[in-house]
Amino acid sequence: MTDTPTNSLAERLSARFGDTLKISVVRREVTAEVAADDLLAVATALRDEAPFRFGVPIDVCGIDYLGYGQTEWDTETVSGTGFSRGVEGEAVGRFTWADRPRPEGQKRRFASVVHLLSLENNQRLRLHVFCEDDTLPMVPSLTGIWPGVNWFERESFDLFGIVYAGHPDLRRILTDYGFVGHPFRKDFPLIGNVEVRYDPEQKRVVYEPVSIEPRVLVPRVIRDDADLLQAKAEAADNWRNN
Repeated sequence: MTDTPTNSLAERLSARFGDTLKISVVRREVTAEVAADDLLAVATALRDEAPFRFGVPIDVCGIDYLGYGQTEWDTETVSGTGFSRGVEGEAVGRFTWADRPRPEGQKRRFASVVHLLSLENNQRLRLHVFCEDDTLPMVPSLTGIWPGVNWFERESFDLFGIVYAGHPDLRRILTDYGFVGHPFRKDFPLIGNVEVRYDPEQKRVVYEPVSIEPRVLVPRVIRDDADLLQAKAEAADNWRNN
């Protein structure tokens, strides 16, 4: 196989960190899974050591794996009017985390993902950190290594409820004062918990329980687009020719 930048980076990561990182390369993108306890040491090395020099944090975001791998729509059978609706009965809202359908190998619910850029080496890396506790998801804050992740971590805390230990000012950044819950969690209702209206008798805006009935309107489908299929075919041809 030809030596591509992603293969080279994956090899350097493996040689430097060994079993500390679980490295994968998918669609020419390198992902390194690291335990929360090792995150700060690994991140410092990725920033400072010459073979890496990941000096620019592009993003920090959260992931909720509740319902991962499950579907509410039958996407294999297609009629003239489109996908059939709600036949699987496995979507979020029909079960709790404790009694969820369990995809093989998926043991923890929340993860924090860090996207890094090395300007010196013109390379990108994704760090994937699982939260050990599903009830109180927590990972170390990276603000001491990359101060620019401050607002990113606040956003992840606000939307997913992931606590970034050591953050200097961890508070909500997108939702309103007094907001209850974390709206990007899969068990948070898409229609919300409350609705507002103006009450002419009270002459003020009032909050009431939401009156909209939840419905599944959009299929959740993971698909390979044509450009990705072409890239995979080209990669297979390069492997065979070399």
